[in-house]
Amino acid sequence: MGLFSGWANRYDRPGKGVSKDAPQKKAFFVFWEIYARKFWKLCVANLLFVLVNIPLVTRGMADAGLAYITRNFSREKHAFVASDFFETIKKNWKQALPVGIINLLLTALIVYTVSVYYFNATESTLSFIGLALTGSVYVIFTVMKYYIPFLMITFKYNLRAIYKNAMFLVGVGWKANLVVSGVLLLCYALIVMLVLLLDSIGIGLAILLYFFVFPAFRSFLIQFAIFPTIKRVIIDPYYEAHPDEDKDKRRDLNLEVEEEPASEDEVIFVDRGETKPEETKEEKKPARTIPRQYTEAEMRRLENKRRQSDDDDDTI
Repeated sequence: MGLFSGWANRYDRPGKGVSKDAPQKKAFFVFWEIYARKFWKLCVANLLFVLVNIPLVTRGMADAGLAYITRNFSREKHAFVASDFFETIKKNWKQALPVGIINLLLTALIVYTVSVYYFNATESTLSFIGLALTGSVYVIFTVMKYYIPFLMITFKYNLRAIYKNAMFLVGVGWKANLVVSGVLLLCYALIVMLVLLLDSIGIGLAILLYFFVFPAFRSFLIQFAIFPTIKRVIIDPYYEAHPDEDKDKRRDLNLEVEEEPASEDEVIFVDRGETKPEETKEEKKPARTIPRQYTEAEMRRLENKRRQSDDDDDTI
């Protein structure tokens, strides 16, 4: 059993890349560069998310599809927005559907409990303590939901393992969690101010932001921020123990993989058919492009093998 789920983006192809000696940009600038470059595709993904999320109980599937797109973009990997969005849902719906329902029910229960304790907090000390405890549970569960879609679409985890690891990552990734939560709280505050200051116009703008911008921005921000923590505590330890496994999946996450040396029988040398001096012009043989140690049939088999390898390449 490998670490990653058993499928990858088969449409990716290698890019030009950058020099290893190039100075590393700050994460803040990298985030906005990628976001600006992918803005219109993220708008499309946002609209797909909203449409799939309309029944509410399908929220988990909408989160899975959007998380795949934003995970790829945040890792600077290619994704076909519509096809990969629905392909991810198709591959993960057996987990995504119950995850969405569980999250919806637990969130509703926690919010209801918080509201009950809130209205009775001034009447008794126990109500105040209950408010503090349920409020803490709400915060922890909200942060857990940052990680759940990524864990679901990336790793071979069952539901119990998804929630267990998400809770573990809440504590381990507290710095990234604070950054994400702070940015999202600022966004919510700006949207509320927009509605309060502009009335019906503000409401209309808030609706447009929800349909085309905000859910995708939120998902992209989360995927960008949480990946270093997941890499450090889950991915890196796994590959230290299993260095030769799931190399294609590592490439899907834009992680460096040591390339295997080419097989000797796949190296094709070019014999240009050097002509002996004593040969006349009429007797000169045409330059050969086929190695003398291979037959024509062997060359065709090697070429077909190479083409099949190119078609299956999962890298960008």
